[in-house]
Amino acid sequence: MHLLKNITLFLFGILLSYSQALAQNDSAYDYYKKDFFRYENAVYKPNIRTVQLAMSSWELTSPIIQLNSDEKLKLGFDDFDVNIKQYSYSIIHCDMDWNPSNISPTDYIDGYQDELISDYKNSFNTIPSYIHYQLIFPTDVMKITKSGNYVLKVFVNGNSDDVIISRRFMVYESKVTVDARVHQATIISDRNYKQEIDFNINYQGYTIANPYDDIKVVLMQNDRFDNYITKLKPLFTKQDQLVYDFDEDNVFNAGNEFRYFNCKSLKLKTENINYFEYDSLKQAHVYLLNDESRSYKRYITRSDINGRYSIQGEFARNADTDADYVNVHFFLPYDIPSTNGNMYVFGGFSDWQYQQKFKMIYDEKIRCYTLIANLKQGIYNYEYVFLKDGEKVADETIIEGNHSETENDYLILVYHRTIGVFYDQLIACKRANSILTNR
Repeated sequence: MHLLKNITLFLFGILLSYSQALAQNDSAYDYYKKDFFRYENAVYKPNIRTVQLAMSSWELTSPIIQLNSDEKLKLGFDDFDVNIKQYSYSIIHCDMDWNPSNISPTDYIDGYQDELISDYKNSFNTIPSYIHYQLIFPTDVMKITKSGNYVLKVFVNGNSDDVIISRRFMVYESKVTVDARVHQATIISDRNYKQEIDFNINYQGYTIANPYDDIKVVLMQNDRFDNYITKLKPLFTKQDQLVYDFDEDNVFNAGNEFRYFNCKSLKLKTENINYFEYDSLKQAHVYLLNDESRSYKRYITRSDINGRYSIQGEFARNADTDADYVNVHFFLPYDIPSTNGNMYVFGGFSDWQYQQKFKMIYDEKIRCYTLIANLKQGIYNYEYVFLKDGEKVADETIIEGNHSETENDYLILVYHRTIGVFYDQLIACKRANSILTNR
């Protein structure tokens, strides 16, 4: 009996530890909860890969379009289950905090409330095979009539509860204008490490009854949702203008220029690639050169795409279907592993999330953090971040350093909730850059 009791306690301890480990990572924990829909960027099926949502004109853009314009969004994803499926999509209007709005679909959609995704193609000469699905929207039969935050929901066989993808996007109106300036932090102790975004909202000809309560602002850095700044109130108001000129509330860590690798060719070794090899299944492995900590190194200017990635293949006629999947090996030498958190490879390809499949493992023999990530051929930006246990935002400065000279993209989103309107209107979208806005 004592032996049985000890075995039972041992197994319970393992299950408890596993549950706690999952609970420390919301993305991992939620992934295993059945029928759990998240109003954020998420993939719910392991056979769905490389989900991209951007403006149809260019993949390296934020998923934001102007209301009543000709601008479109393009969704693309790969399905490793090569049986053709009947995928459909719908859209959900959300408030500024990404909770579903208290308005019905008929209030923000003109036309059908869901539509089939009919554009798909089989991959060509790839290992493994996949089917690439594509959607360009809004369409003539499903038009968006309200500005604000939206979640795109993709599901299978007409069952809206059988979800495979959720993706955030935004639709804005130009009811007010925004003047912005990105510069070094004003506070002396932060001056060499952080960037400050000062801006004014000009609302001449537009009525704002109570600026301090009716107007909400969101600041985003490089399309990240984990560290965005919300609900800033004006420092003061003057004639037809709201002034947001703070010293602390509107600053971000500047970080460092992103690391990158180019695996669009599986023969030519580009910068940061050590060598290639193929396994017994004829799948390519890309071994990167050992990375190193940059936390105490001087800042070096280099061109990057601010954490994004671009799918490309050297001889691909159509990269969407002709680019292969490769196993990319990351190496980060580190003398002593951290015991109070986890190291992640982080960027647009991880949805700017701390996903289990991009969590690094420490190898005691070679004293190095390692990761093997299965990625589609292309050009990738990435960085190493450390997520401390119990925290929701990782620290990129531990490995990457922090330099106010770093080039970053910023979005300033202005929301308005007025009397008699039961949703958050997105009345302005301002794009700013830490270098371009100051020339």
